[in-house]
Amino acid sequence: MSIPPTMGVGKAIEIIKQNTSRELKQKFPFIKQTYWGTDAVWSEGYFVSSVGVDETVIQKYIEQQGKKDAGQAKLELF
Repeated sequence: MSIPPTMGVGKAIEIIKQNTSRELKQKFPFIKQTYWGTDAVWSEGYFVSSVGVDETVIQKYIEQQGKKDAGQAKLELF
């Protein structure tokens, strides 16, 4: 998965959790009754691991900062 550099990892995870929670509750209504008085499907927190990159990739990333996004890095969830 990749997210645009303008979006923080936390925000991306929040969107994923919200969308998957909504979809799961719509498809499996019994889930709403399973979690003992809470509407939450996911627990708080998350784990993220990133792939290492070399100096060339970092330099290219820095050079692209501030330039208009060409639309190639859009996050689409559902």
